[in-house]
Amino acid sequence: MMTKFWNTYSDAIIYALIVIGVVLLLLVFTKLLYRWLVKKAAKKHPGEQPTTIRLVKRILNTLWVILGLAALSFIFISKDKYAVATKNFELIFYVGFVLVFTIIGASIVETLFSRMIKKTIATDGDPTSYKFLRYLSVFGVYFFGAILATLAFPALRGVAQTALGGAGILAVVIGIASQEALANIIGGIFIILFKPFRVGNVIKITDTLVGTVTDITLRHTVIRNYQNKMIVIPNAIINKEKVTNYDLEEKKICQWIEVGISYDSDIDLAKRIMIEECEAHPNLFDNRTHQELKNGVPLVIVRVVNLGDSSVTIRAWAWAWDYASAFVMKCELYESIKKRFDAEGVEIPFPHRTLVFKRDKSEQLTNAPSID
Repeated sequence: MMTKFWNTYSDAIIYALIVIGVVLLLLVFTKLLYRWLVKKAAKKHPGEQPTTIRLVKRILNTLWVILGLAALSFIFISKDKYAVATKNFELIFYVGFVLVFTIIGASIVETLFSRMIKKTIATDGDPTSYKFLRYLSVFGVYFFGAILATLAFPALRGVAQTALGGAGILAVVIGIASQEALANIIGGIFIILFKPFRVGNVIKITDTLVGTVTDITLRHTVIRNYQNKMIVIPNAIINKEKVTNYDLEEKKICQWIEVGISYDSDIDLAKRIMIEECEAHPNLFDNRTHQELKNGVPLVIVRVVNLGDSSVTIRAWAWAWDYASAFVMKCELYESIKKRFDAEGVEIPFPHRTLVFKRDKSEQLTNAPSID
């Protein structure tokens, strides 16, 4: 009985054992290669996590198992279907290796740019261009890998071949041009080329949208505001806005401190209080030139800038080193000036409203004097 079974299925059993043996050898080889690459990466770049190597290992292991199962399927199908099974096997093999090499290529690009960014930051350089080029390059690698993968499918082969040609690329660009995606990409390129702001700059887009630029991608710009919230703004939108960059050339800021006093208050006293409070603040710094010092220009200039309906507006020009210190200085000066005004009798007016009540018409007729 066993002899008959062996004689009948010997070829299939030997084939299955060979396939399983090859798959096991590939799994062992992949594991040994993974360990070797991890050790080499740890020695050359300590502290970096081998995320890509781990991902490639999982993909390869999955690929070996799938290919093994596909090879074993030949045992259970008739010979007239071998051609179809062979094509499926070749398709899985091709797509799997395209996926592996695409991930490896994207990982190499990502790693190279990440190291360049770290070196640039360590030398107090500007990493904005490298960060943007990193996203652009990784996108290009995945796009090229996707095109190569589509070549394996007959229905999509014409599209892939056309996209790889010059006319295809132009067609793709024109097709995307009607979408907002291309506008964001072009907006990101403009930001990198003309550099209205960089990573690390403090910018203001609206009065409520102020923060530090943390990243510029192909699609959007990321800003961390002072509530530690990450705000994502599409590049196409940010290019249309008026952006105030507090770090474009010089970080120092002239902060306006404006206070309105009543017409009955002593203007000279109010100006003196504002000067004293500004000069006493630790965030204030002397921005005067040598010539201005010789000419006796005061450290803090205070002037009347408006005569309003119910108040006299006085403004002090106070300099701070950067936006953050200027904001703190403004808040603390408003508080200290208000306390000094209260203590020394300088009134800050507030709106008054006079209400006129008209009597009811019937009441007016009743109370009207009679005519004899």
